Amino acid sequence: MKSSPEILSSYAVTAKAKTTMPVWKLLLSGVFAGFFIALGGLGSQVAATAVGGTAGKLIGACVFPVGLFLVVTVGVELFTGNCLLVAPWFGNGERPVKGVGILKNWLFVYLGNFIGGLLLALAVVYSNMDKMFDGALGSTMMGAAASKMAIDPVEAVIKAILCNVLVCLAVWVAMGSSSLGGKAIAVFAPVMLFVLCGFEHSVANMYFIPTGLFLGAEGSVGSFLINNLLPVTIGNIFGGAVIVGGGVWAMYAKHGK
Repeated sequence: MKSSPEILSSYAVTAKAKTTMPVWKLLLSGVFAGFFIALGGLGSQVAATAVGGTAGKLIGACVFPVGLFLVVTVGVELFTGNCLLVAPWFGNGERPVKGVGILKNWLFVYLGNFIGGLLLALAVVYSNMDKMFDGALGSTMMGAAASKMAIDPVEAVIKAILCNVLVCLAVWVAMGSSSLGGKAIAVFAPVMLFVLCGFEHSVANMYFIPTGLFLGAEGSVGSFLINNLLPVTIGNIFGGAVIVGGGVWAMYAKHGK
């Protein structure tokens, strides 16, 4: 495995490619990433409903990392992981990426992620997957959406900060491994932990909440966007960009006077 200073150095090259990518490619790559994360979310709901209880929550948490594993190994663009782009932006006396490039990446990747999550949500509803386990899966989906929309905004921000600290650490460690098995282990542990603890991930919620709303969960598009997605996005940015991105830059970059 590469050391963190080596990861930071090599990530500067990756970041430059990410921030200069054409808009259409950012969008398309974002759609795939959002779809992959949604698949992990769907799998976790199916597993949790099938097993039930506390054990079901644990099994569901162990299934969810499949989404980020696909993102990392296929090489598509995920908004929450791309919060790390600020690390090379801080630079080592020079900046290999530009702030406007980071903002462009975040904007179009975020939009693509949203589209990907919505596509799977629609596929789930129109394929009647909610009828699985005598309708119990649909109840799980609606319950998850309703509880997320009812969360206190301050609580949502804090849970989102903690979530993206773990997600960005998963991405960071995965970048340090050149083997498929190493990347799988790097992704599994932190992501399993954030799901088990009930932290909030903006891209996952782009699937969880629309699915529940489509099925008739209590709430509205406004409560989804204002009560959940906005504070969760803010928290994800702070956790990923400031804490992890800023942290690894402060610890491992070569600083001038």
